[in-house]
Amino acid sequence: MRIIDINNKEELKRIKQRSKQDFELAVARVNPVIKDIKTSGDKALIKYTKNYDSVDLTKNTLQISKSDIERAYKKVDKETISAIKKAKVTIEKCAKLQLPKEWKKQLKAGITVGQLVRPLDSVGCYVPGGNFPLPSTALMTIIPAKVAGVKEIIVCTPPKKNSDAIIVAADIAGADKIFRVGGSQAIAAMAYGTETIPKVNKIVGPGNIFVTAAKKLVYGDVGLDFLAGPSEIMIFAEKGNVKIIAADLLSQAEHDVLSSSIFITTNKNLAKQVQAEVERQLIALSATNASESIRKNGAIIIADNINNAFDLINDFAPEHLEILSDNNSLLKKVRNAGAVFLGSYSPEIAGDYAIGNHVLPTAGFAKIRAGLNTSDFIKTPFVQQLTKQGLKSIKDTVIKLADIEGLKAHRKSVEERFK
Repeated sequence: MRIIDINNKEELKRIKQRSKQDFELAVARVNPVIKDIKTSGDKALIKYTKNYDSVDLTKNTLQISKSDIERAYKKVDKETISAIKKAKVTIEKCAKLQLPKEWKKQLKAGITVGQLVRPLDSVGCYVPGGNFPLPSTALMTIIPAKVAGVKEIIVCTPPKKNSDAIIVAADIAGADKIFRVGGSQAIAAMAYGTETIPKVNKIVGPGNIFVTAAKKLVYGDVGLDFLAGPSEIMIFAEKGNVKIIAADLLSQAEHDVLSSSIFITTNKNLAKQVQAEVERQLIALSATNASESIRKNGAIIIADNINNAFDLINDFAPEHLEILSDNNSLLKKVRNAGAVFLGSYSPEIAGDYAIGNHVLPTAGFAKIRAGLNTSDFIKTPFVQQLTKQGLKSIKDTVIKLADIEGLKAHRKSVEERFK
């Protein structure tokens, strides 16, 4: 793991660019799949599941049945089911705290304004399978939608042999329907609907580059959370336990060879100690993903001072930001981060499984928004209620602006009310 001085502009530029993926190639591959799903529905869905997942499905087996769910419960051990249920409790509490509130206020005599809070009618949650099945993603996507009051929540997850925990988690979280479909074909099915899979208002959840490409292509026909790429973590500490720092860096590096794990500090001695500890833990971990990720995208950056360090953190806008300090005033320096973990006993893994939400923006998108939350499943229509007196008080203003824009019918809609 390289140690870099914060004034090394070339190295910092490379780090901020993250790992490179051939996104255009993925879009080109995915585009015909989406068109095929739009025109051929279930038939195309079954074809691509056979091509990409080597699984033979029929219209009758696309949806996971009640008996399938019962079998999944029998295959998953009691400790796992208990952990899923306990995680649901804390995730649900966080989701309820994020609920927007309805309000109403009188601006002045005759003009009252307010905000309604209304859930989306339907949502599609994508839960990746792959080498690492992610039942936690089922919890993180379904629970806030359920808390928001979404009427229909469906789940698509690849037809993998190790998907029993995902099915159980989706059921515990409150999914209405679960489908054994993955990849870009699942995104297309939820975006446009097939004979079996209903069209939804919004799609949420992470996935590989092909899932992400599909989400980008269907946006506008359906709502999205955001486009998430390889996982990333940035850790700031001036002092601390080197074993903890190294372990936290590797916790993200093991996700993918494209993951980014970066440690930033003002302490040169600590930097060298962490560098050595990462190498020691890598040997014990024997994880190919983590080793390659650390070699290609990992870095230890030495900053001149705390302000210097947080300028870089905000510029990088990490998906996960760990601040290994109990100094709450450091939060004031954070402008851009998907999720923040403050204190030595606040590992990122807590957010992966049991607190808040782990569906987070990557590749600098944290400069624009934070992670998935209850408000992503809610609309907040603005309400305006005017009396004759209230409208009269702004009559000249709106008529003048209508005249400037040359919109005569706009002007008339006000004038008619005073004839």
